[in-house]
Amino acid sequence: MLHVRRAAERGQADHGWLKSQHSFSFAEYHDPAFMGWGNLRVINEDRIAAGTGFGTHGHRDMEIVSYVISGNLAHKDNMGNVKGIPPGDVQRMSAGTGVTHSEFNHADNQETHFLQIWLLPHTAGIAPGYEQKRFESTQKRGQLCLVADPEGKDGAVTIHSNARIYSGLFNGEESANIALDPQRKAYVQVVKGRVTVAGNALEQGDGLLVAEESSLQFTQGDGAEVLLFDLQA
Repeated sequence: MLHVRRAAERGQADHGWLKSQHSFSFAEYHDPAFMGWGNLRVINEDRIAAGTGFGTHGHRDMEIVSYVISGNLAHKDNMGNVKGIPPGDVQRMSAGTGVTHSEFNHADNQETHFLQIWLLPHTAGIAPGYEQKRFESTQKRGQLCLVADPEGKDGAVTIHSNARIYSGLFNGEESANIALDPQRKAYVQVVKGRVTVAGNALEQGDGLLVAEESSLQFTQGDGAEVLLFDLQA
């Protein structure tokens, strides 16, 4: 089963300093048909205006991944982490028993554009944690690079969820095929450009919900950057 979720179909929020598009129900956007997919609960495509950001707020029992597309995301939390997250880095924060943090764009004249991703944890009540790693474009060029994994395989960040996240860059003749467990679900998010996935032409912001499939092929990329989620059904 393959279902295309077009970018324009997502929930929309405009707070002035923040413009956000919600792939799944979030805050004031509610669609019972899109409450999440497997254990993937949230994908928000956020744009933070220069000099603004999310003030200190709290989370519990959620695995939160930040994937910056452009600009820089300044992170500060009550675990003592004060980090800048540039494009190419993947940040994982485990909220566990409770964490507070803030996220800002300190630039004077540049928007911060990023994906905010939430996954349900495999275990509630774990100790909060933070991890951030860089993945170069050479690791993703023409292939799917594992960037988040429950065991931290192949240099991926360790995510406390029954899920794996891959990142890939595709252009021209570059292609990749990945085997899937048909008993699980998958989700594709197009971060940039255009790409064909399992015969479906997708553009920036589009998503593809996948179930009962044994493989996916990525072809015909045009400046494409993609994320693939291997998920618990």
